[in-house]
Amino acid sequence: MRSRDSRGRENPEPDEPLRTNFQRDRDRIVHSTAFRRLEYKTQVFVNHEGDHYRTRLTHTLEVSQVSRTVARALGLNEDLVEAIALSHDLGHPPFGHAGEEKLDELMRHCGGFNHNRQSLRVVDCLEKRYPDFPGLNLSWEIRESIAKHYGRFDEPELQRFDPDTQPLLEAQLADIGDSLAYDTHDLD
Repeated sequence: MRSRDSRGRENPEPDEPLRTNFQRDRDRIVHSTAFRRLEYKTQVFVNHEGDHYRTRLTHTLEVSQVSRTVARALGLNEDLVEAIALSHDLGHPPFGHAGEEKLDELMRHCGGFNHNRQSLRVVDCLEKRYPDFPGLNLSWEIRESIAKHYGRFDEPELQRFDPDTQPLLEAQLADIGDSLAYDTHDLD
């Protein structure tokens, strides 16, 4: 997908001559408070590794690097896959997978907790970057890729992202990069 073929932003903005839309998205993600907070959230805590635990930030940077490299080899949009990879874990709560499971259990009466939906809430509502609208005002493709991170979905609040279509190739690649970065952690 080419940046110029983007479906745009919810709140239209003029093009910028020095960066593509997806480069602007990447920069907005990297400069967001949610991205910086990834440094303090564990992904996997393995007791015998002592202070060498894995943070969401480390994992996210690995996902981005793997995804961008493979995107280049496949001729996909590197900037798009990088922005998707950098945003994929923004909605994770603290305390790793155990924290997410407990939060899901506590919220079960109101639909449970899903970190992908929370990531979308973070970029669309919780980040406060602009005085005229909430969120980061990311491109449609980034937001749709966050919503479809693990494939198709049937949640009513996400129907605007056309649940009957497959995720973009760049989104599928970021998902594979996520799995590779997570699974190869044990080989370090």
